[in-house]
Amino acid sequence: MSTTLLMPAPAQAALTPRPVTASERGTDAYLYAVRDDPRLLADFFRRLPKGADLHQHLSGAAATEYLIELAAEDGLCVDTATTTAVAPPCGPGTRPAADARTDRAFHETILRAWSMHGFPPGGRGHDHFFATFGKFAAVSEPHRGKLLAEVADDVAAQQQSYLETMVTPAAAAAERLADEVGWDSDLTRMFAGLTAGGELDRLVAEARAEADAADAEFRAAARCDTGRPRPACALPVRFISHVLRGGSPERVFTQIALGMRLAEEDPRFVAVNLVQPEDGEVALRDYRLHMRMLDHLRRLHPRAHLTLHAGELVPGLVKPEDLTFHIHDAVHVAGAERVGHGVDLLHEHDRRRTLRTMAAREIAVEVPFTSNAQVLGVRGDDHPFDVYRRHGVPVVLATDDPGVSRTDIGAEYRYAALTYGLSYPDLKDLARASLEYAFLPGRSLWLGSPARDGYRPVAACRGQRPGEPAPGTDCRRLLERSHRARLQWRQEAAFERFEEAFGGGGTRGTRS
Repeated sequence: MSTTLLMPAPAQAALTPRPVTASERGTDAYLYAVRDDPRLLADFFRRLPKGADLHQHLSGAAATEYLIELAAEDGLCVDTATTTAVAPPCGPGTRPAADARTDRAFHETILRAWSMHGFPPGGRGHDHFFATFGKFAAVSEPHRGKLLAEVADDVAAQQQSYLETMVTPAAAAAERLADEVGWDSDLTRMFAGLTAGGELDRLVAEARAEADAADAEFRAAARCDTGRPRPACALPVRFISHVLRGGSPERVFTQIALGMRLAEEDPRFVAVNLVQPEDGEVALRDYRLHMRMLDHLRRLHPRAHLTLHAGELVPGLVKPEDLTFHIHDAVHVAGAERVGHGVDLLHEHDRRRTLRTMAAREIAVEVPFTSNAQVLGVRGDDHPFDVYRRHGVPVVLATDDPGVSRTDIGAEYRYAALTYGLSYPDLKDLARASLEYAFLPGRSLWLGSPARDGYRPVAACRGQRPGEPAPGTDCRRLLERSHRARLQWRQEAAFERFEEAFGGGGTRGTRS
């Protein structure tokens, strides 16, 4: 632990101490010194190397101003009663989205309807938040590539080196196939119906063709094949497949099967996640059924990863009994490798077992503070962030829907530091965790269980300085073979440069 902290943080005492370098202490001292200077604090958190964003929905990640401009470019209209983007021509009750370029009041109306802009900061914005996506769906859905170019630029500007973002592959085709096959409560027969005659294979092919088109749009928008490529071109990005948990059982099952097959057959896709409000009527009714579906299909697709929205609930939003098992079942039934949100932890019946399991299996929890505050009204001591950390559960910070929420990953780190009294070494380890628990291929740079034992380099790279251009033979071999270790090594080099700038000196090896 650093000897200089932003504020007392008793929860940190249970974490495994680790050696702290002189440059880390210096950087921590700088952070403490500027804690009341918004300008310097913002600069510090913008420049802080922050690893990866592992919980982000692409449709909600781009700045709302960009979506409004894209609607104008596409010639879309805005329904003046619902503020929803609709296809032209612009008849009665609609206005051209292009009017927002010159009519500031109209622009402001759309901005407030499509994001949390202007929403009372102390309120619970659950309904407003989830309503935004349908309002701009006609803009976001046709332009995965353009959105990714904007979002990846923002991620790179925030000193992040990797992105896992969520999309809904071949949505309409998956619904058609599901409706044709129909529901069978025998999951083995249900899967057989999907795969009969190569139907699932054709759906996978359509999803891959859709991804090809998005890739082409991305490369054009980001100028990747020109002499002036945007930063987005250099950022490694992988997709997590959305499954719409509010759909019929046959649609949910089909989307899971598609997402898992994609994760095994197309390296652009890595995992599956259930999305839409966890408190929705169908989502609540079918929650345990969905967990059984995931368990069944993961056995058939063992190389597909799984991260789940679970516990994005608070008292008053659902009946008390619905707060008692969602995280537990995501972990113990579905076999989630990461959990998104996990806010209702303290209301779960078997939370101690769940915490022990998450720590032992290194099941990370993805924490988007701004989203949790806006949607659920949960902030500060009401958030289980420190509970997870005290029990050795890996924690990664994330943005969720930064465009809708009007946030960025730097703001999430800043909130964590100021609210929970985190030191610079604490923040550094949170950033390291985001790469350690990413769905990246290859061995880690770190030994054992970093969340429990600290970030100690493997023998091949121990004592070597990441800022040096030529690591030893064994370390170089690891970096060549492992995408994960390569990004982690680069992150350590970025930390050295950051600490040189803010802490007054560099480390002399990867000792921590």
